[in-house]
Amino acid sequence: MDTLVYRSAKALAAAIRSKEVSSYEVVTTCISQIEAVNPRINAVVQQAFDSALEQARDADDDLMRDVVRGPLHGLPMTIKDSLDTAGVITTAGTKGRATHVPDKDATVVARLRTAGAILLGKTNTPELTMSGRTDNYLYGLTNNPYDETRTPGGSSGGAAAIVAAGGAPFDIGSDTGGSIRIPAHCCGIAGIKPTAGRVPRTGHILAYDFSFIESLTHIGPLARYVEDLMLLLPIISGPDWYDPSIVPTALGEPTDVPLPQLRLAYYTDNGIASPTQDTVQVIHDCVHALSDSGVTCTESRPNVMEQLSMSTSDMLKDLVLADGGGAIRRILQVSGTDLNEIHPRIEWILPDKAATTLELNELIHEWNTYRSQMLTFLRDYDVLVCPASAAPAPKHDDEGPEFSYTMPYNLTGWPSVVLRAGTSAEGLPIGVQIVARPWREDVALAGALQIEKSLGGWQPPDGSGQNGSQGVL
Repeated sequence: MDTLVYRSAKALAAAIRSKEVSSYEVVTTCISQIEAVNPRINAVVQQAFDSALEQARDADDDLMRDVVRGPLHGLPMTIKDSLDTAGVITTAGTKGRATHVPDKDATVVARLRTAGAILLGKTNTPELTMSGRTDNYLYGLTNNPYDETRTPGGSSGGAAAIVAAGGAPFDIGSDTGGSIRIPAHCCGIAGIKPTAGRVPRTGHILAYDFSFIESLTHIGPLARYVEDLMLLLPIISGPDWYDPSIVPTALGEPTDVPLPQLRLAYYTDNGIASPTQDTVQVIHDCVHALSDSGVTCTESRPNVMEQLSMSTSDMLKDLVLADGGGAIRRILQVSGTDLNEIHPRIEWILPDKAATTLELNELIHEWNTYRSQMLTFLRDYDVLVCPASAAPAPKHDDEGPEFSYTMPYNLTGWPSVVLRAGTSAEGLPIGVQIVARPWREDVALAGALQIEKSLGGWQPPDGSGQNGSQGVL
């Protein structure tokens, strides 16, 4: 665990600034790790190694002149292929963009570069980010680094896989129904879906102008350690004067959160997908860890799903499909992708008809009723703990992953963190989800820090694999 590829982004950035290691050494080590693991997991789909090495030399030269570009000076990163990167092919996994080279970075990418980060390459995503399995016609299937017969989740599956395998200290993902949190769970790393309105979507394939459901999509970091989410989130947050939904709201400091004053609700079963016994045990372990730190813990689950006519999974799906696939068809048309060339995993987003005006009005009524009743539930609690998914990463040919534990918090727009909190009987990571009130990412991260401290967080793939497969390390 003392190698460069396993250090936190925060520790690596500090080591580069203090000249303990050079940026060139860190970038070279990450490139070597990607070259070693990527043939087996297929996570990095576009390389920018030559320019990364050149930028690393420039970063080291700057340090020799006592010039520090920002808190990420000389630190390498990868970026999900649904976010634009100037000068590097960005496909969002769709055929029409196979050779598309943006001339401008997505807002979050530009902010990371301004802070000193160096792009190593792009990570795989399902087509237009609209699947829980990371697979597309351009680059193929991405494998889980803990067991190559299993999925890393989606849609930020390539991002989570390469970070878990030590190829990059961090990546930036997107989340419309769980696409940051499910890969973090499947690959045993940490990820945060910030509050809706915190981070600009400018330059993402599902941008702020996607459709009337644009608020479901959130941008956030993925890393091996919770402290790295704390480092990265302030850098990418705040108005960019393009995304009209972004609110200039201050971020709190997680280390200032008084844990003994927090009131926590937790549940192990959402009534839709029954969790494995290992998952239930992990949630109880997390509750004990937080209770030992002084948090008041109560077993309680929002009963909104029983009060409404639709489950949250159906509600989110119905919202996505309400326009008859019009928003997605527009993106495909602009991208130059023929409807006959889309991947089968995303055919569900092109329904035969749109909702009627009456049906749409009823659906929005249901959504707002749900949001209101969930908010009323949270009046009595500061933080909520539950599974990230009902089971660990499934095999490629099995159904899943299961999104019903993450989707509710896209519908509410609340911040939620997922990190590894245990291990299944098969040796696979199990993540826990920590949800906080709107704009209280500091509370969710404070809880995640305590769980990581107590239960260990990320662990490297050890090479043993499961069921005849091998991990990548």
